[in-house]
Amino acid sequence: MVIIFVYMSYKSKSDNKNELHEPMMAYSVQGTAPSFYNLLGSSKSVKLSNDFDIIKLARQGFPKSLLLSLAKKISLNIQELSNILHISERTLQRYDDDAIIKTEYAEKAVELARLYTRGEEVFGSMDKFKIWIKTPGIVFKGEAPVTILDTSAGFDMVFKELGRIEHGIFA
Repeated sequence: MVIIFVYMSYKSKSDNKNELHEPMMAYSVQGTAPSFYNLLGSSKSVKLSNDFDIIKLARQGFPKSLLLSLAKKISLNIQELSNILHISERTLQRYDDDAIIKTEYAEKAVELARLYTRGEEVFGSMDKFKIWIKTPGIVFKGEAPVTILDTSAGFDMVFKELGRIEHGIFA
């Protein structure tokens, strides 16, 4: 057991108080959803308000229409989307629009939405990020960042590079 003694000297306070009086304020966080919900939740059948809704939806799987809507918003063609999701273009096209796509594809869709939202925050606009992600770079050994998003390590590399860009640390 350690006992610490603190010696304090008490001096009489002067009448001249240097105190700051501010009005009391209570701060609270509004129930705002993360901005990547906007990329995923545009479908009329999909309402997202918190992380548990995302988890539930990812576990159930996404409708094909939601995946295609996401791809359109982030300017990915069917070929790029199918490469990222590890599904053939033909198989993806064969699904009905309201058909539920498997859970692993839903997980990738959530990661894509998070990545593009983060990119928009770092670059200041979605258009600038879309250009960057499709431009080959030295950091990615001459590949465009979008081409390495087919692996979790690729997602990690792109997220880390966005952090470096945000803090002004260039390769």
